[in-house]
This record gives sequence, C-alpha cells and structure tokens, in this order.
Amino acid sequence: MGEYSAIKIFRAGCLGLILAIGFQGCGRKAPEQPAPVEDTLLQDRSERDRLFKSGQDSPLPPAQKAQFKGLEYFPPNPVLQFRVRLNRFPTPQMVRIGTNTGEIRSGLRYGYFDFEVDGKACRLQVYRLDDVPAQAGAPYLFVPFRDTTTGVESYAAGRYIDLRENTSGIYDLDFNRAYNPSCAYAERFSCPVPPEENRLAVPIRAGERSYSQAAQH
Repeated sequence: MGEYSAIKIFRAGCLGLILAIGFQGCGRKAPEQPAPVEDTLLQDRSERDRLFKSGQDSPLPPAQKAQFKGLEYFPPNPVLQFRVRLNRFPTPQMVRIGTNTGEIRSGLRYGYFDFEVDGKACRLQVYRLDDVPAQAGAPYLFVPFRDTTTGVESYAAGRYIDLRENTSGIYDLDFNRAYNPSCAYAERFSCPVPPEENRLAVPIRAGERSYSQAAQH
C-alpha cells in the first residue's frame, strides 16, 4: 500500500480555519476572531489522533488501534515557523526518490526554501510527486526532511511537510506540522525516504516525534 493511500489522515495536519459569522447585538454581521495558531494546531493534532484510532484509513493495524492512546509530539514551537518564498527552478528537474521498500517514486524537483535555524542557514528542496493528486486544482508540494533528531527523538526514516501550491509563491513552512510517514506505523506501507540533499544539520524539535507501540500500553 502506498504512502498516500492514507492521504485523508495526513491532511488532518493541514485543516484550515473556518471563520464563523455571527451577530453582535442588533448590528451588522461581523467575523469572530480566529483561534490562536497554537490552539488550532492542538485541535488538528486531536483530530489526527481521532482518525488514527477510528478512521477508516488509519495506518495502524486493527490490534494497535484498540490500544492507541495518541501520537507523540514535540511541544508547539513558534521559533520553527517560517514565512518563506519558494525559489522556483526555471525548469523543474525530473527526480526519482527511493522508498523504504526499495521502490521508486517519480516527480519534479520544483524549487527550494531557504531559512535559518539557530543562526544556521538551511535549505530544503521542494518536490511534486507524480502520484499525488491535486485537490481543488492545486497540486501538493512535498517537503521531506531529516535533521539531527532523526533516529533519536524523531522517526528514523525522516518526516514530511505538505503544502498546497499557491500563486503568491509565499508559504508557511511550519515544522510544527511535520508528520511521520505511514511506514512508521506499519510495514505494509512504501514511503519516500527524504533524499540526502534534504538532511538538515540542525535539530528540528517540532512536529511529530517517534511512535512507540510500547508507550500505548
């Protein structure tokens, strides 16, 4: 089963805010204040846990779903949220990305993000995989990465961030939204392994941590 067969679960981390419109006294309609970013993040994490435990597309084997108590996360870290420009390649390059099962996924090396962590310059390549469908006409951008927490505090094969392509070229690169691939939970999945060019020489203590089945008991 491919990594993106469970795409609904992983989009739980990208749930958008819905602005409710209400009445104030007898005046005109006015939008309510949106929830703080941290509150929205925690709500989305709660929804992701719900989908893992009871969702039809949960990557957990049935025996584990019964014992599931929730995923492990780093605390919300606003320092690891970046407003960045996508540096598009004039001609996107074809790329082949290997998976944990030895398969090959094809796509485009679409551009890159530059940012700084702890004063160190960092760069992540951004990809568009051929087998990930667009939604509402907007392709998904795939940002897989490894960092110095990989294999220690976070999943040994690396983590992912997904973004919806836009026309402005400006994106919220929020590592609090980083998630583990499906192969972190079951061997039946074939998941892209972050290329060496997306290995960061800094710790990214944000987003999802390693999953321990033992911790669920």
